[in-house]
Amino acid sequence: MNYNDNNIFAKILRNEIPCQKIYEDDYILSFYDINPQKKIHALVIPRGKYVNLDDFSSNASAEEIIGLIKGINIVAKKLGISIHNGKGYRALANVGEDGGQEVPHLHFHLFGGEKIGKMVE
Repeated sequence: MNYNDNNIFAKILRNEIPCQKIYEDDYILSFYDINPQKKIHALVIPRGKYVNLDDFSSNASAEEIIGLIKGINIVAKKLGISIHNGKGYRALANVGEDGGQEVPHLHFHLFGGEKIGKMVE
């Protein structure tokens, strides 16, 4: 899967498509999923052009990697689902076709606000 500058997340990053922002900084943008699967369903995406987690871990700078991981925690705290102020959450990244990835831009889904259930059914 190659990076496509016309994917929906690239358009959101360029402000061509609106989103309901939760948090943003130099490394990430987070917003609510438009088709939530759980009570709380947010997305966290890096600002860089990375197709998936494999691409990101191989090519991102140390600052980008730290920024993404810390950003996920910041967003979880803002949403009240972090173990610091909630009962926990699931962070999920789909990688490639067999992993169920639909958008060719690395993104993490954050699910919370209720029991999430089994890992895989």
